[in-house]
Amino acid sequence: MTDDTADRWRGWRAAAEDALYGPQGFYRRPEGPAGHFRTSVHASALFAGAVARLLCRVDEALDRPAALDLVDLGAGRGELVTGVLDALPAGVAARVRAYGVEIADRPEGLDSRVEWRADSPKGITGLLFANEWLDNVPVEVAEVDSTGLPRLVLVREDGTERLGEPVAGADAEWLARWWPLAPEEGLRAEIGLPRDTAWATAAATVDRGLAVAVDYAHTLDTRPPFGTLTGFREGRETVPVPDGSCDITAHVALDACATAATSAGALPGARLLRQRAALRALDVTGVRPPLTLASTDPAGYVRALAGAGEAAELTAPGGLGDFGWLVQSVGIPDPLDER
Repeated sequence: MTDDTADRWRGWRAAAEDALYGPQGFYRRPEGPAGHFRTSVHASALFAGAVARLLCRVDEALDRPAALDLVDLGAGRGELVTGVLDALPAGVAARVRAYGVEIADRPEGLDSRVEWRADSPKGITGLLFANEWLDNVPVEVAEVDSTGLPRLVLVREDGTERLGEPVAGADAEWLARWWPLAPEEGLRAEIGLPRDTAWATAAATVDRGLAVAVDYAHTLDTRPPFGTLTGFREGRETVPVPDGSCDITAHVALDACATAATSAGALPGARLLRQRAALRALDVTGVRPPLTLASTDPAGYVRALAGAGEAAELTAPGGLGDFGWLVQSVGIPDPLDER
């Protein structure tokens, strides 16, 4: 941020775009996202292992192509794509073309098998996986004024807000369809249209295979009355301030994203499920090992107990287990459909 922008009033979308991705933005900082918040990837290697099993199922559904794409969209510092490569069977790993998609520079020491790029490759045959990417696609924020009219929320670099013009055009149409606000002063919503567009564009890069978005999410019947815009700094939730010092995030209307991709013709259909259901379908259950193992294999029991604890965290109600998974298949059966 610079002095000439400090007192400027802007919508949250433009302010967050600069604060997160500008030259001095949060996502360009050397410590990376892991220095400020913990995702499923950081919580346990079990998550990368589950994504590796998902990629193997996609591989089987594609009849084991000579080149199998793995695209980590919003790759952070490459933790997920590296973990998946390490967890794959050798025969599958040998055919994988791995991509880390991120605006930050390539991390030092990243596995040489990973191609690092600023945008997703086209013509993907395999798996595109976006873990906590959509929540950082900046959006406008709307708030209902004293007359019952939704207006855009404007913000300065120090986080001070005021109301601006009435919501109009495509933003108003999106609100009416996906997050209708009652005429009650102070009610707020995040206008998810840019995320719909971002996901439809990303999903369209898959020619055959699977596109998955994992994120904090809500659907039409569970929209929070005052929105979800927040910040994270050094492991703590904080007031969102668009000065580059903290992450700025908001939960994702995944149902709207799914419809946008389907309507755009990117993919034929979509399914929403909770992370706990998705991971259980990928054999991450959190079941404690039998106590008898403690006497026959004490070290194995300790390892299994630790793994059960990590799996329980990944699938916990009220925590990571409540994350939404948007799963869209292209030309293959849904690999998470257990019917």
